[in-house]
Amino acid sequence: MFSTLSKILLGAGLMARQATSAPASSTVEARQDGQRLVFAHYMVGITSGQTAEKWRADVAEARAAGIDGFALNAGAQDTYNDVQLPLAYEAAASVPGFKVFISFDQAASSWSPDQVAARVRQFRDSPAQFKINGLPVVSTFEGPGWADNWAQVRAATGGIYLIPDWSSLGPQGVAGRLNIIDGAFNWGAWPNANSDQITTDGDREYQRVLGDKSYMMGVSPYFYTNLRGNGWSKNWYSSSDSLWFDRWKQVLQILPDYVQIITWNDYGESSYINEPTPAQIYPGAEIYVNGFNHKAFQFVLPYFISAYKAGTANVPLPAEGAVAWYRTTPKNVCSDGGTVWGQGGTQSAALGTQDVVSIIALSNSRRDITVSIGGASSTVSPIDSFGSAYYYEVPFNGRTGPVTVSAGGRSTTGPQITNSCPAAGRVNFNAVAIQV
Repeated sequence: MFSTLSKILLGAGLMARQATSAPASSTVEARQDGQRLVFAHYMVGITSGQTAEKWRADVAEARAAGIDGFALNAGAQDTYNDVQLPLAYEAAASVPGFKVFISFDQAASSWSPDQVAARVRQFRDSPAQFKINGLPVVSTFEGPGWADNWAQVRAATGGIYLIPDWSSLGPQGVAGRLNIIDGAFNWGAWPNANSDQITTDGDREYQRVLGDKSYMMGVSPYFYTNLRGNGWSKNWYSSSDSLWFDRWKQVLQILPDYVQIITWNDYGESSYINEPTPAQIYPGAEIYVNGFNHKAFQFVLPYFISAYKAGTANVPLPAEGAVAWYRTTPKNVCSDGGTVWGQGGTQSAALGTQDVVSIIALSNSRRDITVSIGGASSTVSPIDSFGSAYYYEVPFNGRTGPVTVSAGGRSTTGPQITNSCPAAGRVNFNAVAIQV
């Protein structure tokens, strides 16, 4: 079930490899009629045995949150692709306007050109296939060393619209391969090692380099992984306390052609925005995923996505309310478990986060909110905002107990904060999210 070892290394941590040329589409003038669209990265590699009903439920849930489609991350070695990919396309086709495309995982897979071409041909005529300029969109997770094979794939399929994630190359590396691609997807949705804030420097450089080619911007709510054994060796925290707010604010500054949320369901990396499916949690990740629901992150998406598509935060607010997220222990309650601050980092992850409850409130007017931890309340004002979105932080200040967030006449109580070390004997740097 867990054979896809996707994302063993992320973005710039992967070694750059040489690529050769193949013709790319020359225009993006008919780019989906100029629409900005939002996709979510969906890990097919954990879906062995997944039912058609589950696919339909995920598609419906994503659509209700304003998401336009899924990028289907698939590894070559997963034999259940033969069942799961058709189910994904069938589910997407059942929901008007919902589109999907395959992201060929080339970091931990050995796709052959014939295999890739066969998958493209299999789904190119599906009503759910996302197309640009009439061509089926194809993406990757990494694979710049595979670049010389794309000419063969184009010839064998009648054409594709290639938007790979070659983040290991960075924008300057991608600049030398523009004749191979039709756009680029930037996986860099988290702060760099030893930094607690993400910038738009990489996004702007991608846009500059790509010119008229398509730019797909990565957005993520969180990142923490601690997987060892079973082929894994990953242990870092790359999030920030305000990442979900900051990155969507940056989306409105950058206004990329497309946005890809990383991820819908990668539980092993704590980047998911849904309620975890227990059978699909990587062995070893259940220690930090069980009980840590992220579905509440979806609450802000209808507004954020509407603002992105309009190009302004001044759009009608679908609903007032809030999402709050927090760790359930202080960062120094016990051992950090060797978790470092960012991929390739050398400092403790505890230095990259604060003991705070983070909140995004959606409101038609600026207002204070109240957070109670163990019955001790704090009322705070927003520390940042854009449009109808307001961001708050409330320190633990040594308090423990259930967390209750009150905003706009509504209250929700989430799991308690405790000073007890988790059963694993190390701090869990994942967060739980609750909706108000």
